[in-house]
Amino acid sequence: QVQLAESGGGLVQAGGSLRLSCLASGSIASVDSMGWYRQAPGKQREWVADIRKVGSTGYADSVKGRFTISRDNGKNTIYLQMNNLKPEDTAVYFCNAALWPNVYWGRGTQVTVSS
Repeated sequence: QVQLAESGGGLVQAGGSLRLSCLASGSIASVDSMGWYRQAPGKQREWVADIRKVGSTGYADSVKGRFTISRDNGKNTIYLQMNNLKPEDTAVYFCNAALWPNVYWGRGTQVTVSS
């Protein structure tokens, strides 16, 4: 089983930056894929970015060019560097880990972007 804990959220002005971290309870070296999702009030949870065991990454069109996902296997941590934040990025951000056949989720961290 994998337990995930997000951190790094907060309040930032539009155009600002934040870096989210997701610390896993165990080694992530063998985890197939880890990623970030977000959920804004009244909306469904949506995929933001993911990074696979081999290192390849994927991004939602809405964040491409602004957000960067990375992983540090030695620290059992993945990161989401968010630049040029927009008010529409306001949401609770969740980390997840896919270790077949299970998917694990963290509790989320709030990101609020003021205009």
